[in-house]
Amino acid sequence: MNVPKLYPIELQVNGEQRTARVRAAETLLNALRDHLGLTGCKPGCENGDCGACTIIMGGLPFKSCIMLAVEAEGHQITTIEGLSGSPMQQAFVHKQAFQCGYCTPGFIMNGQGLLDAHPEADEETIRLWLESNICRCTSYEEIHEAVRAAFTSKNAEKPPTGRLGKEDGIGRDSSHSGSR
Repeated sequence: MNVPKLYPIELQVNGEQRTARVRAAETLLNALRDHLGLTGCKPGCENGDCGACTIIMGGLPFKSCIMLAVEAEGHQITTIEGLSGSPMQQAFVHKQAFQCGYCTPGFIMNGQGLLDAHPEADEETIRLWLESNICRCTSYEEIHEAVRAAFTSKNAEKPPTGRLGKEDGIGRDSSHSGSR
C-alpha cells in the first residue's frame, strides 16, 4: 500500500500561527478546510474560475484552490473567518448581496482585497475586480452595491484629499488586478 508522505507546514492565518501536515500536492483550500477547520473558503469549480475559495494573501486576493498549501508558508493569509464583522461583510448583509450565500465569502474577500489594494477605486475598477468571481443565483447589482458601500464607508473615515470622486465618494484612480 502506497501511503502519501505528509509534510509539516506553518501558516500564518487570521493573525495566528497554525501548523498542519499536508501532502506535497495538497491545495491551500483543502489545507484550510480539512486541516485547520476554516470552512468559509468554499470549493466550487476547483480550477480557479469561480472565486468561491478566495482568500487574501499579502494584501491581495488569491484563489486557494489553485495554490499549493506549501506555497503559502511565510505569507500572511486572511480567510473570511478573519473578516468577521468587517465593514465589507456588514455591507453585504446591509445590501442583501447574497442569495444562497455559497459564493458570498469569495466576493467579500475579493472586495476586501480591492479595498486594501486600491482604496480609491472607481466604478469601472470595482466591476473589473468583481468579474473574477461567479454567482450563479443572483444579479451582480447587489454585490456591486455592497462593495461600493464598503468603499464609501471607508472613504468617509478619511480626511478629504481635495480630489473629486463620483457621487458615492469613490475616487477615480486605480488599476485592475483582480483575484489571482
